[in-house]
Amino acid sequence: MASKGSVAAASSSDATPSNPRGIPYAPFVDKVEDYVATRSDVEPTLRSFQEMISKYQFMEVNLQRRMTGLKEKIPDIQKTLDTVRFLKLRKDEEDPIETTFELNDTLYSKANIPPTEEVYIWLGANVMLSYPIDEAESLLDSKLSTAKTSLSNCEEDLDFLREQITTMEVAIARVYNWEVVQKRKDKADEEANSKQKPAEKEDSND
Repeated sequence: MASKGSVAAASSSDATPSNPRGIPYAPFVDKVEDYVATRSDVEPTLRSFQEMISKYQFMEVNLQRRMTGLKEKIPDIQKTLDTVRFLKLRKDEEDPIETTFELNDTLYSKANIPPTEEVYIWLGANVMLSYPIDEAESLLDSKLSTAKTSLSNCEEDLDFLREQITTMEVAIARVYNWEVVQKRKDKADEEANSKQKPAEKEDSND
């Protein structure tokens, strides 16, 4: 029966294999008969497949949004890390460092930074903490590495999701084509039966 091989079984979180981030693989429909036994099974099966595509597309949109945020965040972390490393190299010097700092996206100001052994880093949610330069470098290095890994995972997951969506679209096409073939067979059977009945009546009259 179709219920045994339905998408509900295929989408079980316990039984379904998934990628390293837990996104389930789409069921590959090799034999339509494993999912659909009769024409009455076609509509619920197609609906289940379409629901899976919708879920994959929802995850795809969220990943694209996350990737956009990471692509904006990584250059900022890198810029801050470069500044901390520069200050670390100059911390033993006596002369102040002349530089510019960003007030907003289009406005910068000149500043003289005296040799320092600590820096202040924004952690988010209006929180800023003081760190020794070595700890700040280690923290920013870790954050940069984590952000780059997350971006790489997002890119990998996006490719994976697109493959699963394609797999489901192929599955929908196969089930739809199977139904078309069954309709033709049913129609041919009906026509054959309708021709056979008048012949039987003639034989009975004789």
